[in-house]
Amino acid sequence: MANGQTRRKIKQKVKSHIPKDWLTEVRILYRMLIETFKGIMQAGLINVAIVTTMAAILTIFGALFRSSLSLQSIVNELGGNLQISAYISQGADISKTINEIKKLEHVKSIKFISKDTAWKDLKKEIDVPDVNNPLPDTLHIKVDVVDNIDGVLASVKSVNGIKDTGYAKDWVNKFKTLNKVSHTVTFLVVIFACILTITIINNTIQLVIQSRKEEIEIMRLMGVSNWYIKFPLVLQGAIYGFLGAIIAIFPINVVQSYLHKLHDFLMIPSFFFAQPIVILSVLFIGIVFSAGGSLMCIKKHLRV
Repeated sequence: MANGQTRRKIKQKVKSHIPKDWLTEVRILYRMLIETFKGIMQAGLINVAIVTTMAAILTIFGALFRSSLSLQSIVNELGGNLQISAYISQGADISKTINEIKKLEHVKSIKFISKDTAWKDLKKEIDVPDVNNPLPDTLHIKVDVVDNIDGVLASVKSVNGIKDTGYAKDWVNKFKTLNKVSHTVTFLVVIFACILTITIINNTIQLVIQSRKEEIEIMRLMGVSNWYIKFPLVLQGAIYGFLGAIIAIFPINVVQSYLHKLHDFLMIPSFFFAQPIVILSVLFIGIVFSAGGSLMCIKKHLRV
């Protein structure tokens, strides 16, 4: 054990004193790229199956992720239109009460409805008896996003001059549930896509290693660097992931066009930078997890 560590230290020390020629480094990189494409060529028609499967997985992930972003923006917009009704106490300073509520965090807008206006509107809608106006002055308070409505409601209740409050609690809970389901489904799809990606690439690289086992053994006996053996296989996995991601972008763009139409129909703005975020996420998962699957396979079957 001690002898092995001594050899490694001597080897590292010797390497550090060897002058590096940039042309030599370029040649090594060139040879690594040749080895990478050699492995891809040896896989033959399996390449088509791998890239197609990767594209299908990433398409499902990208479509659900993009739909989740749209759903989130729709829920936030509709939730933002839900409003808290705050009823002002008799004799309270209305201007002071409004100013206090405006200072609260997450308050988007405030609309004042006088009791006289509310009473006139009510008379237009239904036939009411000729009695004194029982309605209070009311504030309609909009919140930035639906998740903050409970916090704002609690703060409004503590403001001086507010007698009572109310809001459409059932609708708020439905919006919150819908948002949580959307995030949960997207998270599960990400995990599923990552596991499938790693599994597929792992099995593919294993086949490549088996087909080139003797060649790799010869390189190891010749003292070839471990990274010279690893890099082409890792890059091969990354190329599979990249190609799968590029193909997946096309159907994802189709989903994007339909979601744009939905947003236009509902007159709700789309999630900011949604498409670039989805494309970068698909490329990231495709490349990084494919390369990671290759590296795991190398450590398992080559031990280098």
